Amino acid sequence: MRETSEFDRWWNRPGSWVEPPNIRRGGESGVQLLLPLEPGQPPLFSKRQVGHIYRSLLHPFGRPTILREIQVYCAFSRLGIATPKLVYGAARRQPEGWRGLLITEALQGFVSLEQWYESARPAALRAAVMRQAARVVARMHRAGWQHGCLYAKHIFVKAENGAADDPAIEIALLDLEKARRRWQSLASRNDMGQLARHCGKMPDSDLEIFRAAYRAALRGQ
Repeated sequence: MRETSEFDRWWNRPGSWVEPPNIRRGGESGVQLLLPLEPGQPPLFSKRQVGHIYRSLLHPFGRPTILREIQVYCAFSRLGIATPKLVYGAARRQPEGWRGLLITEALQGFVSLEQWYESARPAALRAAVMRQAARVVARMHRAGWQHGCLYAKHIFVKAENGAADDPAIEIALLDLEKARRRWQSLASRNDMGQLARHCGKMPDSDLEIFRAAYRAALRGQ
C-alpha cells in the first residue's frame, strides 16, 4: 500500500467551503474552513487549487500560484509584516494538472478593516489605526513588494483595548496571491489607488490620515 504523503493528508482532510471553488487563471481555486482536531487548537483555512497557475518571464509555461504565495508569506515574515501563520504549503503535479495547498491559521481577534468600519469608532482610535496600517503598507512598498489586491477587506486590524490612548493596534495583511516584487513607485501607485477605490465605509478624512502617515513612513519619519 502506498504511503500517504503529508500533501495527501491535508488534501483529503474534510472542511466546509467558505469560498466555493471558482474558475480563474485556467483552473479552480477555493477556500475551506478546517475545524480543530483537538480542543484548544485554532481553526485553519485551506486554500485548494487545481490547475491554477501564473506565467512570467521566469516561468513561461506556468507555475502554481500557491508557490508564489508561499514565497510572499516567507518574505513578509522576514519584514515583520503580520500575516496568517503558515502551517503548510506545497504543490503537486497530478494527471488533471497542478494541485496546490496553502494551510494557514485563522487570525484570532482580528477583523477586516471593512468590517471594523461597520461599527462606530472614536475618531482618535480611527486615526491611530490608520497610522499603524499606513506604516505597514509603507514597509511593504519600501521593501519592493506590491500587494496587488489592497482592499479594506484584506487589511485586518486588532485593537484590543479599543482606546486611542493605548490601543495596542496590530495590522495584518491577507490575500497575498497577487503580491509580487515591483519598483516602489509602481507598487505605491497601484496599491494606494486600489485602496482608495475599495475602502468600504472608511471616511475620506480617515483615508487622508492614512495617506499622510504613509508618505511620512516612506520618508522614514
